[in-house]
Amino acid sequence: MSNPLCLLIDDEPDILELLVRTLKPMDIDCYTAETIAKAKEYLLSKSFDLCLTDMRLPDGNGIELVATIEQNYPNTPVAMITAYGNVESAVQTLKAGAFDFITKPIKLSELRNLVNSALKLSKQYESSTSNLTQSLPRIRRNKDWLSSQLMGQSKVMKNFRNRIRQLARSQAPITIYGESGTGKDVAARMIHTLGARADKPFIPVNCGAIPTELMESEFFGHKKGSFSGAYDDKRGLFQAADGGTLFLDEVAELPLPMQVKLLRAIQEKQIRAVGALQEIPVNVRLLSATHRNLNELVKQGKFRQDLFYRINVIELYAPSLREHVEDIPDFVANILKKVCSKNVNSKTDNPEPPHVSDKAIKVLRKYFFPGNVRELENILERAITLCENSMIDVKDLQLPSRNLQSSSRSFSLSHKQYDNSLDPLLENVEKETILNALKRAKGNKTKAAQILGINIGALRYRIRKFEINLDELII
Repeated sequence: MSNPLCLLIDDEPDILELLVRTLKPMDIDCYTAETIAKAKEYLLSKSFDLCLTDMRLPDGNGIELVATIEQNYPNTPVAMITAYGNVESAVQTLKAGAFDFITKPIKLSELRNLVNSALKLSKQYESSTSNLTQSLPRIRRNKDWLSSQLMGQSKVMKNFRNRIRQLARSQAPITIYGESGTGKDVAARMIHTLGARADKPFIPVNCGAIPTELMESEFFGHKKGSFSGAYDDKRGLFQAADGGTLFLDEVAELPLPMQVKLLRAIQEKQIRAVGALQEIPVNVRLLSATHRNLNELVKQGKFRQDLFYRINVIELYAPSLREHVEDIPDFVANILKKVCSKNVNSKTDNPEPPHVSDKAIKVLRKYFFPGNVRELENILERAITLCENSMIDVKDLQLPSRNLQSSSRSFSLSHKQYDNSLDPLLENVEKETILNALKRAKGNKTKAAQILGINIGALRYRIRKFEINLDELII
């Protein structure tokens, strides 16, 4: 079996020599070029498993070469060598299609990690198909990470799955935007599973669920005796995700002091546990998710601009259910099958999935779905209990009486529409929907959360967010 081939492009002989000396003991054969023109000659005659290129070259910009390789040699991961602190250029290369970047002066441990990750990705290119939908059965068998959020044959969902496949090839930080219940966590797991870090840990963390005083310890770990209650050493989330992916769900909920510490960990790729004297290196890919507009929060001073640029290198938009209502019949069939399968496992009666009337399907297609697919699951679980003769009709759905289809046309998001002007409008719809649910539940938050298809913690957060006074609620 032949050694992997790496193409190295830099106009500094000392850098090329360092790269060759580092890669050769890793059983990697190297070809070196000092110009883009020479690199293109090699690309035409050989098939490379990896490419490392400098940013500034005598006959052009390395970003142009990255774009060329991405377009003409998509199975060759390419990484950029940039000057220290040149974040803007690094972001440009990632958006152009670079697998990752490394800064000068080059740290050999970081270089080896980058090369190993790239070679894993290159092998996956060779063994995987070009279509994400053909990869889904393998993922279902291995990890059962898919849910009904990623189903659907609409153009919207096909584009969403294809975008996930493209982003999985990169190591760039990604922020996933979308409303509650749209499957942002599923998208993050898919990006990890289809990428070079698939055999390493995927560590999700809900940033809004960690008490502020415990955040530093949770993220970076602590040493025994570093504070009251620290009875043993503890590994943090960064250490748990080392080599893999750290997923920051609801990243907008991070308090500003923690944002500063997180930024430093991302920049330096090192962390210091609470009470520790030395920093330790960590190698994680960062994925984030939020239902809020981070750009607007930056303008309001509620989110650090430098952290925003670090985590928001590439954006992924998770579509709301009302943007692909044609997929609702498929979602309904899948959810009913899944719910009834649970009933079989729990040894309850009536294991056969009930039917949904055509009229009920039409009503579902007109409904606004503030809770998206997660809300649809809750609606159907409730309807299964209420229906008679295994037939779910409109009355069994127990949807709010107000028809919100007209609102959905006005407020439906798309990737291009995710701007500041929509925030107040969407929040008005969300607040009104929550108020209606609370009134239907006669002020009972648990019942209101069930009606909305969200958990009680999410409802409490929105009650605080919209400053809803339950004592003044007219029921």
